[in-house]
Amino acid sequence: MTDLPASSSTVVPPSAREGAPLVRLSGVGKSFGGFQALRDVDLDIARGEVVVVVGASGSGKSTLCRCINRLETVTTGTITIDGQPLPDEGKALAALRSDVGMVFQSFNLFGHRTVLQNIMLGPLKVRRQSKEAALAEARALLRRVGVENKEDSYPSELSGGQQQRVAIARALAMRPKVMLFDEPTSALDPEMISEVLDVMTELARDGMTMLVVTHEMGFARQAADRVIFMDAGQIAEEATPDEFFSNPRTERARDFLSKILAH
Repeated sequence: MTDLPASSSTVVPPSAREGAPLVRLSGVGKSFGGFQALRDVDLDIARGEVVVVVGASGSGKSTLCRCINRLETVTTGTITIDGQPLPDEGKALAALRSDVGMVFQSFNLFGHRTVLQNIMLGPLKVRRQSKEAALAEARALLRRVGVENKEDSYPSELSGGQQQRVAIARALAMRPKVMLFDEPTSALDPEMISEVLDVMTELARDGMTMLVVTHEMGFARQAADRVIFMDAGQIAEEATPDEFFSNPRTERARDFLSKILAH
């Protein structure tokens, strides 16, 4: 796979020099009316770390992901990205979102734009890259995710796996500091899942900071530095993959694994 073009900036932010977490959640809660989706969540994600979030449906996994990108506003607590608190709105929020790439279960590509246009849009409009630079980077990313022969196709002409790989390339085109994946394979046919997970595994090996919400336990075993198990809006357990899968500490985690690994 082709390496991402190097950034022109050589400035190392203070948080990187001091070893501070790239992402920090402190006392985060989120309510929807009377429903408490997240409860007092504390979570640090180090630069280059791959954190996989697992748990039953309704446990708060996707809400956690969406709060980090501020698609949902937290009710209580704070979230910082690279030492900066999440902005409320406007240009600061747009800048934050360009630093936090997100890949959804539904690919969210623009149907009226070609693959190449989908990838180039953010760098041109938000990063203010030149057309030549955006084009070169988009083609490099398409090679990286293995769909370089689809640059002139429209999303409707692609398989689900191809669309999701394009969505990953589109997020990477913004040169994000962290990538969030919200169940990126759940809408795919079984034969397409591995091609997306292969791209994600390669990103993990390349040192991309990632938070991945998934039911793909094989990916968690192979690529995660840490597994977070959520239950009822809280982090009920966190451990290395080996520890979590071989010796889960809580009864809820043992029950979850017994059901999901039986299929």
